[in-house]
Amino acid sequence: QGSRPKTFKMYREMLDHPGLEAVIIATPPHWHALQFIDACRKGLDIYCEKPVSYDLREGRAMIEAAKKSGRVVQIGFQRRQSDSVKAAAEYVRSGNAGRILQVDAQILYNPGLAPKKSAAPPPTLDWDEWCGPAPKIPFHSNIIHKNWRHELAYGNGHMIDWGIHWIDAIRVVLGESMPRTISAVGGNYHSQDRMNTPDLLTVNYEFERCPVVWRHRLWGVEEYSPETNIGMFFYGEKESIFLNDQKMVVMPKGKNAERRVIESKGDTSAMHLRDFLDCVRTRRQPACMIEDAYQSNATVQLGMIAYLSGSKVTWDAANEKILGNPVAARMLKREYRAPWKHPYSG
Repeated sequence: QGSRPKTFKMYREMLDHPGLEAVIIATPPHWHALQFIDACRKGLDIYCEKPVSYDLREGRAMIEAAKKSGRVVQIGFQRRQSDSVKAAAEYVRSGNAGRILQVDAQILYNPGLAPKKSAAPPPTLDWDEWCGPAPKIPFHSNIIHKNWRHELAYGNGHMIDWGIHWIDAIRVVLGESMPRTISAVGGNYHSQDRMNTPDLLTVNYEFERCPVVWRHRLWGVEEYSPETNIGMFFYGEKESIFLNDQKMVVMPKGKNAERRVIESKGDTSAMHLRDFLDCVRTRRQPACMIEDAYQSNATVQLGMIAYLSGSKVTWDAANEKILGNPVAARMLKREYRAPWKHPYSG
């Protein structure tokens, strides 16, 4: 554009900038709720990266703010634009694979984190403001930038950061809403000096249609089948389907049955952002509205709640409550650090 964009230390200063029409929220998730709600109050259109929020109750407050504002809101589940995800959803709806009996989703990779080191925040970073409403823990080398994803206080771990993409895609393919029960097992077995969230985690979700199993392992020397390290398997009565960012593979029943492949083309991130900008211009609704995205967000958060509480979680989706488990129920909302105020008042 021929000029440098204006920069601001605090987002509220930016929201007061004359002529502002839309914002993209791409901060760590512990800031999403306050920034989103303030942008709604300013009457702005919003593209918000996943996860929707850090805790589940923030997400509900964000939905209410979006409803009140009536503005365009797109959540950054860019795989809603994926050719392979769309093809899988249509294929499953057609009944070609038969009744889906189970879905497995996984990511097996090494994030390449170095051991954490105690350090002073860099002089360009206001650590207190960066922490904002979240707990202010001692600064260390594995927080900025992007490594906050593996820090419990700010990113809440790999299930929230990466699992949310596959859980959202699975919900789209199955036409599902939220699970009824959730259980989880795992721990930090190899990366204790690098992160404080699980490097090995398996979460079992009981959806109405079928069980869904999420697993991640963030270490390992080599994999037997690297092409399936990141992806989903849908097991039907007639056929199985493998799905990832690059393709959908249909595996018919039978020893020598020929597999069918549908490639996914295009930059889904750019397509998803383009969809948002088109909606800003035309005022139509985007591909991933916050009410629907919230269900994927809450599903992975419930997975971490099951893990952290060491208990099975029974979810009442109609009333957005955890039943018969007060320890887990308390984890639906994290109290804010003063002077910030949590936006949920229900």
